[in-house]
Amino acid sequence: MTAGNSPSSAPSNAPTNDTRVKVWFDGACPLCQREIAFMKRLDRSNAINFVDVSGKGDPNCPIDQGQLLGRLHAQEDGEILNGAAAFAAMWRAIPFLRPVGELARNRVVLSVLERLYAQFLRVRPALQKLMR
Repeated sequence: MTAGNSPSSAPSNAPTNDTRVKVWFDGACPLCQREIAFMKRLDRSNAINFVDVSGKGDPNCPIDQGQLLGRLHAQEDGEILNGAAAFAAMWRAIPFLRPVGELARNRVVLSVLERLYAQFLRVRPALQKLMR
């Protein structure tokens, strides 16, 4: 094998840690487990770093674990987002969902998505009980 063909010099399809979207999620929540499993299947290019914060959490995260468990949080381009904006960042990282994520950059669209997410959070505990 020549130096130019060594595995270590082969380009990687995965983004560097600096460009990946980071998503903090509640791994103890059955709804979250299913949603994240679905997103992982769609994330074929490994563009998202999923971090389960249900245990010890993420010591590198500047957000309190209680807040992380209460709402979805993501970091995109150094900015920490939560709620619908965090979902939109995750969607933008997945080519199939990117158009929806880009649409959510519109303030009106994001506002509607955030209201829907807030309504979901109200019924989340009951849905969690049903899924357990």
